[in-house]
Amino acid sequence: MKRLPGGGLYRFDPASPDRALLRDWERLEAAAVSPTQAPAYTLALAATLLAGTPLILAVGEGASGIEALLPLCAAAGGMARWRLAGPRETSEPGDALYGDAPGARRLAETLAGLGKPLAFDRVPADSLLVAELRRAMRGRGLVSVRPAQASPAIALDAGWCEPESRFNSGRRSDFRRAARRAGELGAVTFDFSCPAPADFDALFDEAVRVEGASWKTAAGTALGADPAKQAFFRAYLRAECARGALRLGFMRIDGCAVAMQLAVVMGGRLWLYKIGYDEAYRKCSPGTLLLLHVAGEAARAGLTSIELLGNPEPWIAELWTRDERSCLRVRTYPYALTGLAALLGDGLEWLRARAEGARA
Repeated sequence: MKRLPGGGLYRFDPASPDRALLRDWERLEAAAVSPTQAPAYTLALAATLLAGTPLILAVGEGASGIEALLPLCAAAGGMARWRLAGPRETSEPGDALYGDAPGARRLAETLAGLGKPLAFDRVPADSLLVAELRRAMRGRGLVSVRPAQASPAIALDAGWCEPESRFNSGRRSDFRRAARRAGELGAVTFDFSCPAPADFDALFDEAVRVEGASWKTAAGTALGADPAKQAFFRAYLRAECARGALRLGFMRIDGCAVAMQLAVVMGGRLWLYKIGYDEAYRKCSPGTLLLLHVAGEAARAGLTSIELLGNPEPWIAELWTRDERSCLRVRTYPYALTGLAALLGDGLEWLRARAEGARA
C-alpha cells in the first residue's frame, strides 16, 4: 500500500499490502460490528469483484496511529464520484471501521477534505460516521441522507434454544409435518460447524451445488450462475474459515445435502450470507428445517441474533421475523464543480425514475 499526498489516504494493493497498515486494521477489527468491515472482506473484493478497480483506504489518524478506516472505490476522472467498496458488489450493508467517536470524527475530516463527491449506498442507521460526516462537511458542501433498504434480523434469546417453542401451534405442526416427510425419504442429519481449512473447498462446492438446484439458478442469483461472485465468496469465506469464523450449515438426507447455509460469526452475531435448498425436496421444506436447527444452535452458543442480510422478503416476515436493521443512503456534494456535477446527475436520475414510475 502506498500513502498518497494530502494525508489520510493509502492506495490499496492486495498483491503487496502494507503489513503495518494491515496490523492496524486487524487491531481495529475488535471494534467491528459487521464482517464486511474486516480486512478479509476487502482483500477478497480487491482480488475478485473489484479486480482492476483502484481502491483507496481513507483513514482517521490520531496520537495512537490509525483510529478509523474506510475502503473506497476511486473512480477514474476528476469529476467522478468515489463510493464505499462492497455494497454494490455483494448487496450487503457496509460501514467504516472505527474504535470510537473521535476515530469516526477524524475519518470524516479526511473524507470531507477530499473534495470528492462520495456515495455510501447502504450504511447502518446507527453509524457514527453519518453524523460526523455531516459535521465535517459544514461549509464544505451538502450532505444528503435518505432511507435505504433495511436488512432483516432475528433477535435471539434463551427461548430460541428450543426454537419450535417460539412459534404457534399451527407453525409447530408445519415443522413436524416437514420433518416427517423428510424422514420418509431417508435418515435426516444436520451439520452446522466451521470445517477444517483442508475441507473447505469441497464443502463450499457442495453448498454451491445445492444452491444451484434451487430457483436461484433460473433467477440468475445462484453462485453457480455468477462465476465472479462465486470467486469472491470462495476467497472471502476461505479466509474466514482459516480463522475459525466461518459456519457452514447443511441438512442431509441419507448423506445427500438438500439445504445449505454460508455464514460468519462476528460480534456475537451470526451473519447469514447465502441460503439454498434442492427444489427436488421442497415438499419437506429443507431450507426452513435447516434455519430452525441453526437458530437453536446459535442461541445455545450464546449468539444474540441472526443477521439475514440481503433484503426483506415476504417469506421472512411471514415466518421468521419482522425486525429490520435500518440503513441509510448517503451522498456528499462538495462546493466545487465535482459536487455540482454529482448533484445535477443525481437530480436527472431522480427525474427519470419519477417519469418511469408515472408511466408504469
